[in-house]
Amino acid sequence: MLASTDTHAHVFHRGLPLAAQRRYAPEYDAPLADYLARLDDHDIARGVLVQPSFLGTDNSYLLECVAQQPDRLRAVVVLDPAVLGVDELDRLHRAGVRGIRLNLIGADVPAMAAWEPFAERMAKLGVHLEIQACGPQWAQLAPTLRDWPGQVVIDHVGLPQGPADPGREVVRELAGRANVWVKISGPYRSPNGLASAVAAELVAAVGAERLLWGSDWPWTRHERGRSFDELLSWGRALLGAGFQQVLQDNPARLLDWC
Repeated sequence: MLASTDTHAHVFHRGLPLAAQRRYAPEYDAPLADYLARLDDHDIARGVLVQPSFLGTDNSYLLECVAQQPDRLRAVVVLDPAVLGVDELDRLHRAGVRGIRLNLIGADVPAMAAWEPFAERMAKLGVHLEIQACGPQWAQLAPTLRDWPGQVVIDHVGLPQGPADPGREVVRELAGRANVWVKISGPYRSPNGLASAVAAELVAAVGAERLLWGSDWPWTRHERGRSFDELLSWGRALLGAGFQQVLQDNPARLLDWC
């Protein structure tokens, strides 16, 4: 039987060096031990640690945490393509990295040509390109994502922001592609139940075989009232019997876990 996996969580503490360009920094700690305790409390065997935006491209703490539990944890890192060597991807893969994240909230869409030298190597290693974006950014990204040779992961259901959000249709179209996955996570990061509506649209349009569930622990900037139970219940309500596939089968395929 495959193990359940939380595909989106963050760990950090207040002593870590912060990125010069950041939207905010939390005034609390989210240590690995606390996260693992929450996984244990909910019978979730595995987790994916995602580099938070306020730590920038210094992934050292994230990788230290993964190294403590290499059989239980994977990493999604943030990197600068201008200083990344293709050979560095091999070292990161050996350290448990299975994704590279582009967090574009509050930022311009970068020239995606800078990532093209890494695309084939990422695909060969099984390192996906993970994107957090919203609104018209999805239309700007779509040409690159349609031709991306490896796996692509869309964070937080594409962060829909309104009924007429121009990104909503683009995310649905991308989700129909065989190499694109969508995280069912962070519903509180979109207004008025939109994340639930978009997730339901995706299930109806393309099924659940490339959906992932993430707790988004510790729910940065949305901590109040949040819990694992809430997010698990939300996923079950959306997916019904299909939630087991999303918790177990899908992350095992994407993240090289069996």
